[in-house]
Amino acid sequence: MAEFVITPPPQVSVPVAGGGAFPVRRIYCVGRNYAEHAREMGHDPDAEPPFFFSKPADAIVTGGAPIPYPTETSNLHYEIELVAAIGTGGKGISVERALDHVWGYAVGIDFTRRDLQAWAKKAAKPWEVAKGFDHSAPISALVAASALTPPLKGAIKLEVNGETRQSADISDMIWDLPHVVAELSRYFELFPGDLIFTGTPAGVGAVVKGDSVTGSIAGVGSVETTIA
Repeated sequence: MAEFVITPPPQVSVPVAGGGAFPVRRIYCVGRNYAEHAREMGHDPDAEPPFFFSKPADAIVTGGAPIPYPTETSNLHYEIELVAAIGTGGKGISVERALDHVWGYAVGIDFTRRDLQAWAKKAAKPWEVAKGFDHSAPISALVAASALTPPLKGAIKLEVNGETRQSADISDMIWDLPHVVAELSRYFELFPGDLIFTGTPAGVGAVVKGDSVTGSIAGVGSVETTIA
């Protein structure tokens, strides 16, 4: 085996509740998966199947660490999401077997440079600069699927400085988790270590430097960060 010519980057991982760490391979995200959020973004929630975009693995932020306000934006938005961690890979996974491929669950925040996303949409450009920037994916510790009932329903909430900004139920998803996993596996072969951010409910909005952001999902856990 050839030696690396530079030092390999460290393996990105997410802590696991009770001990251990989950190595991260890829981060997939579902767009507009709650009807009210689709409407607040100016779209018809009944008009299209789920669509996907990605964040780099090293966008992950763990342990409640603060995140720097990103460059090249003046409109940084939060999006609270249920995250599913894939433990068993597959392609063309059936809806009925989809949850068998999930190792565990976490609470994540998909931070978005909304002004850059709006520009990208208008110009028919890719979303990477709006979604895939450094420190854009804070996440809680993972809870093993064997330790809880699959979170197909339950309160999902986000607060900024103690004020509730997003409040909904996981059951409000347009495409529930089994359908998301199955649909995603039609386009990509899933592997252990993949994370899926499953979409955000209505109420997204801007944060500024100094804001404290806390998100929670009933039965799964909570995530927090501060905008530095």
